[in-house]
Amino acid sequence: QVQLVESGGGLVQPGGSLRLSCAASGFTFSVYTMMWYRQAPGRQRESVAAISASGGSTTYADSVKGRFTISRDNAKNMVYLQMDSLKSEDTAVYYCKAATLKGWGQGTQVIVSS
Repeated sequence: QVQLVESGGGLVQPGGSLRLSCAASGFTFSVYTMMWYRQAPGRQRESVAAISASGGSTTYADSVKGRFTISRDNAKNMVYLQMDSLKSEDTAVYYCKAATLKGWGQGTQVIVSS
């Protein structure tokens, strides 16, 4: 059973940084591409970043490129999202997901506000 537990969200001022973490279990973590998604109030869930199984390839949504960095630790079954230069439009609930598996975690709330 896929289990994903996101953490690290919170309230941050514009221009600030946060590091999100996702603990994965219930599947062979090291063979799956992992992704971060976000869902802002009143909007559809959107993909933010993806990282290949080995960690050697990453992709980002245009809206976060150059500001967010996805990484993973296959020894710990963890995936991370370093978010820098945060903007108010980054306010959302953030979720991690194994790319081709069903199942979502509870998400972690990020609020960017002064």
